[in-house]
Amino acid sequence: MSQRGRYIAFEGWEASGKSTQAQILAQQLDAVLTREPGGTDLGSTIRDLVLGDGPEPTERAEALLFAADRAQHLAEVVEPALAEGRDVVTDRSFGSTLAYQGYGRGQSVEELMRLVEWTSGGLLPDLVVLLTVAVDVANDRLGDQRDRMESEDVDFAKRVVEGFAALAEADPLRWVVVDGGGSVDEVAAKVSKAVGLR
Repeated sequence: MSQRGRYIAFEGWEASGKSTQAQILAQQLDAVLTREPGGTDLGSTIRDLVLGDGPEPTERAEALLFAADRAQHLAEVVEPALAEGRDVVTDRSFGSTLAYQGYGRGQSVEELMRLVEWTSGGLLPDLVVLLTVAVDVANDRLGDQRDRMESEDVDFAKRVVEGFAALAEADPLRWVVVDGGGSVDEVAAKVSKAVGLR
């Protein structure tokens, strides 16, 4: 029986470099590369609902839509790959729920964590790489074309960033913090060291 794969998530505020660094690490590890929301066909539809310009969900509905995406994603993509011995690298995971819907929207982090645990059946990333960039730097990177989350105000962004920092501090065995400043290659080198490749 093959050894179970390693489950690694990238987290951070918008335009922190998560997608780029997740892709680089997945190539280095020959891992399955995926994302939340949108890692499945159902998830793509949910992504359009929560990030597109259609009807805006209530705060609780938003949290539940992200939870539905995660449940499908874990069952359809993540768990089968891990069981086959493949590593999985995901652009966002449960940390985004706690940071965005909890710290950002002001919902109970404890209640959201119970939702996360129920949704995931206890399957959480083995390692979470938190990429940090200053909010003003991220804002410059985003440009004018923005989805619903990227269009939130600076105060929301700051609450989310502070939330991520609090999550990382509270669970240092799972989370590693990597400065997202510098070139793509410089950040990739820091990520490789953080995950034990260098």
